[in-house]
Amino acid sequence: MKPNAIIITGYGINCEEETAKCFELSGANSKIVHINDLIENPKQLNEFQIMAFPGGFSYGDDMGSGNALANKIRNNINDEMLTFANEDKLIIGICNGCQIVANLGLAPAINQKYGERQVALMHNATARYECRWVYTKNTSQKCIWTRNIDALYVPIAHGEGNFYMPEETLKQLQENDQIAFRYTKPDGSPANQEFPHNPNGAMDDIAGIYDESGRIFAFMPHPERFNAFTNMEGWQLEKEKLLREGKELPKEGAGMQIFKNAVNYFSQN
Repeated sequence: MKPNAIIITGYGINCEEETAKCFELSGANSKIVHINDLIENPKQLNEFQIMAFPGGFSYGDDMGSGNALANKIRNNINDEMLTFANEDKLIIGICNGCQIVANLGLAPAINQKYGERQVALMHNATARYECRWVYTKNTSQKCIWTRNIDALYVPIAHGEGNFYMPEETLKQLQENDQIAFRYTKPDGSPANQEFPHNPNGAMDDIAGIYDESGRIFAFMPHPERFNAFTNMEGWQLEKEKLLREGKELPKEGAGMQIFKNAVNYFSQN
């Protein structure tokens, strides 16, 4: 089965094109849909198996990143969104999309409480916008989106990526294996909230979380910006190193595996 992916856009989301391209390169059909068009015709969600909230700065991050667009969705198509979340379908939120998914209560949705916000994305501990590449490690055993990934060197670009929650919620995430990625140092050891390895001060070095089913993934870094080897910071040096070692150059960026996992979930089931 070739799945259909809906890519939500509008009001400051600006990574929809590359997100759609990643799904297409992975074997899915993708369609970019403005949130107003979805609100006007929410029944079109029945045509899709995958939903993506891309990165950007919806509503200019006014009233907190992702809050305004999440409220627009909640006030207009909340029932349809919760239905999609409860079906055997996949949802990903990237950067601003991660904030939207968290604000909508689609992840982590502990105890299947979809629609209840349980975590927040606060201002970075540096009190400034952070834009660079970071090291992350997959710490998940259940997340569909992170299969076949150990570590991921990936770009970030956000001002509010600081995962924050009550200590009890953090404990539940840890016990439930709902932390998908954590920031690390270059050698793979824990970042221990040390800057710049942990770029925003997130609790427990959290870079991404997911719901208990493993279907809904909220990720602050930008895997769609690493869809080709030549996207990578310092790729020229890495290319020369690989050639001198007699190794083949990667045919794609490491971020593509996330999108392939989503497509494979449907094509292999």
